[in-house]
Amino acid sequence: MARVLIVGAGLTGSLCAALLRKAAARPLHLAVWDKAGDSGGRMTTASSPHNLQSTVDLGAQYITCTPHYAKKHQSFYDELLARGVLKPLTSPIEGMVIKEGDCNFVAPHGVSSIINHYLKESGADIYFRQCVTQINLRNDKWEVLRETGSPEQFDIVVLTMPAPQILQLQGDIVNLISECQRQQLESVSYSSRYALGLFYEAGTKIDVPWAGQYITGNPCIRFISIDNKKRNIESSEIGPSLVIHTTVPFGVTYLEHSTEDVQELIFQQLENILPGLPQPVATKCQKWRHSQVCAKNERV
Repeated sequence: MARVLIVGAGLTGSLCAALLRKAAARPLHLAVWDKAGDSGGRMTTASSPHNLQSTVDLGAQYITCTPHYAKKHQSFYDELLARGVLKPLTSPIEGMVIKEGDCNFVAPHGVSSIINHYLKESGADIYFRQCVTQINLRNDKWEVLRETGSPEQFDIVVLTMPAPQILQLQGDIVNLISECQRQQLESVSYSSRYALGLFYEAGTKIDVPWAGQYITGNPCIRFISIDNKKRNIESSEIGPSLVIHTTVPFGVTYLEHSTEDVQELIFQQLENILPGLPQPVATKCQKWRHSQVCAKNERV
């Protein structure tokens, strides 16, 4: 039985696993490793430690289906809509640019539910806190080393992590990547930013007319969402959750600072935009070193 390892439990890794399982002509042992403590990658959904039903999307906020992708991937959208994983975005997002023919969707159970759907479809064995450090070729097998645990051998290894992390891998893979491939990987540029999730007690009111808002003119904050309102899951039994995404220049400037210091700076700017917000019962600050692929020197 062929052994296949997919490194990365984000959207690319989870969908790759599901498609491999579907297309496999013979039995396949499929494993997914991720260095994080949960699935999602840049589509992570965090839960309040006080109420696991109170969640916030720290990565992607909604899914945009353009006419181009609708033609190529309509079956994927149809399946996710039929399963209730996605539903149309109907809540108001101020400042959102809507192009002709675009359709926007949200995930009622959090955007990481998309990843969990594909991982379940794949039937793969999923292991978290598995940081791959080295890949070697041993007797026509790929020997994969990690920070903890014994090396394992696979027939096929699929790498779905950000390009800079692929370039950090040691072992035979260093010489197996051609110069052209290396240049292509090195040319990939990413924006960096922080996301701050705030969780509130049940019954807390955040009285704004929008579910999300793009912010202009603020050096720190680019986007704010009342996350449960965005997903149309407001409940008297679950407190509201709020997520703030910073600007890229702010993310770059404070990339190596502690999340505690960054969180305090975000709170200071948030008070200028939404004065009088109540104190959250819990917070989650996420550093996105590799937030979005962008053109060289692009800053959003």
